Amino acid sequence: MTGIMCTTVQSAEEIAETAKTAEEIWAEYYTPLLGAAQVSYMVENFQSEKAIKEQIEEGYTYFLLEAEGKIIGYVGVQPREDHLFLSKLYLKEESRGRGFASKALALVKDTARENGLSRIRLTVNKGNANSIAVYENWGFETVDSVVTDIGEGFVMDDYVMDLVLNT
Repeated sequence: MTGIMCTTVQSAEEIAETAKTAEEIWAEYYTPLLGAAQVSYMVENFQSEKAIKEQIEEGYTYFLLEAEGKIIGYVGVQPREDHLFLSKLYLKEESRGRGFASKALALVKDTARENGLSRIRLTVNKGNANSIAVYENWGFETVDSVVTDIGEGFVMDDYVMDLVLNT
C-alpha cells in the first residue's frame, strides 16, 4: 500500500472536489443508515460547496486525501478551546480497510499537536457500528450521548468520543 497525500482545501476547485467527494461517500455509506431524505438534507446543509466554504471561514480546515493518483476521501477539523474537533473523516468505499483511515488519523493527531491540543473529540452516529469499532480500536472512548435537532424534522443521534493524545 502506498501512502496518502493530503492537500489543504483552499481554492474554489478544491472546495468543489471536496463537496463532490462528500456527496458520493454520503450517498453510498449513510443512505442505508439514515435514509435518502436525511442524507440529501445533510449533504446540502453541511457538505455542499457553500457549507464547506462557510466552515473554512469559521476556522475549519479541510484536507483532501489522495492515494494512487485518485481522491480517496477527506477530513475536516476545527481547533476548539480544549480539543481538536474531528468533524469529518470519510473514505470512498474502495479505499476502506486499506489503512488509509489510520494515516488520516495521524494527520489529525499532528494537527491537534500543532494547535497545542492534547485531545481529539468527534461525534458518531449511534447506529454506525463499524466506525464506532474503528474509533474504539484507535483508543477513543465514549464520553457523552447527544441528540441534535438539525432542522426539517431530522436529528443526529450521536455518541461523543474523545481521544487523549500522548504528549
